[in-house]
Amino acid sequence: MSDEKLTGAQIAEEAPAGWAFLLGGLQTRLHTGSFATGLAVASAIGAIAEELDHHPDLDLRYTHLDVRMTSHDVGGVTARDIRLARAVTGIAGDAGVELECATVSRLELALDTPDHTAVLPFWKAVLAFKESAGDEVTDPFDVLPAVWFQGSGSEEPRQRWHPDVWVDPAQVQPRIDAALAAGGTLVTDEFAPDFWVLADPDGNRMCLCTWQGRG
Repeated sequence: MSDEKLTGAQIAEEAPAGWAFLLGGLQTRLHTGSFATGLAVASAIGAIAEELDHHPDLDLRYTHLDVRMTSHDVGGVTARDIRLARAVTGIAGDAGVELECATVSRLELALDTPDHTAVLPFWKAVLAFKESAGDEVTDPFDVLPAVWFQGSGSEEPRQRWHPDVWVDPAQVQPRIDAALAAGGTLVTDEFAPDFWVLADPDGNRMCLCTWQGRG
């Protein structure tokens, strides 16, 4: 593997078990069971990251540690991230902690608008975000969900906001089954495996998204 940006299919083939490719990054969750164990694991990850000169984002909580990595210079996942993911998997194994991606997801917010140029500056300002693409604003600290603007008509009534939830492809059907059991409906799977549109009992829609169908 080179250090060029990998496709979703390449990542699925090369990444170790328990990692998910979500919105340009490789993610996993380590169930450490205690803050002390999580801190020790985070320290071990930090040491190997320094050795490899490639650094992940770590989110340490009381009983788990989330790890996300991406190669910012190419805007996606490269062989560097795969190497680090394998190293993190080894650290988790040595520490005796579970590593999985079934509970991991990534959230975006989409605003349907007939003219995103009219509303984008407002949302950029009020959220203190940066403009990362012509139709998207993002948190410069990568804490809050990105907001992107989807072209729509101006007819009323219409839903203006909808969430996009990114999951590992293996989690799509369980999420759909759970949503239907909770009273929701599958609006369309026309765009699968790119995304599925679901709605709650009030008709509010959301998209369940994966990397598949996107190259």
